[in-house]
Amino acid sequence: MKVFCVIDMQNDFIDGALGTPEAQAIVEPVTKFLRDLDYEYEVIATRDTHYNDYLETNEGKHLPVVHCQIDSHGWQIAPSVAEALDALDARIIDKPNFGISPDRWALSLENVDVTEVVLFGLCTDICVISNALAMKTAYPEIPVKVYSDLCAGVTPESHEAALLTMKMCQVDVMNSWEDK
Repeated sequence: MKVFCVIDMQNDFIDGALGTPEAQAIVEPVTKFLRDLDYEYEVIATRDTHYNDYLETNEGKHLPVVHCQIDSHGWQIAPSVAEALDALDARIIDKPNFGISPDRWALSLENVDVTEVVLFGLCTDICVISNALAMKTAYPEIPVKVYSDLCAGVTPESHEAALLTMKMCQVDVMNSWEDK
């Protein structure tokens, strides 16, 4: 079964504390893509989740911008994306850092015959790449793909650098979700 992983499409990464115009630009295409899916696929969404001690964590010391505080507006998935995920009965996994470990991904998909993994969302150069490489580690013999037009990075340059790095690690970077 093909698994779609929607990475961190949260308000703080779109138009909140760490938002960018590029992130804002992918909300509508991500929503349309999800609305056009049917129930033949497994859909999982991740949600970056931090607590009051965020600035004292290793990540907080390197990225001292409070964001995605649990139960805050910024932590919520963008409304149109959340609605589309709900319609697909998608599972949401809260994660305390950039990526989910390969073991946790495999455990979360233990009852799924995974034949292909497709990732997209925010931010290409941090969370998307972390989870793509974790999936490649968890499932080394299946195709792992990223739809680049449904991703946005911290900057356009770091987005492109992340795509290149993923290609080097045998993640198939698709220029458009329509190339599927």
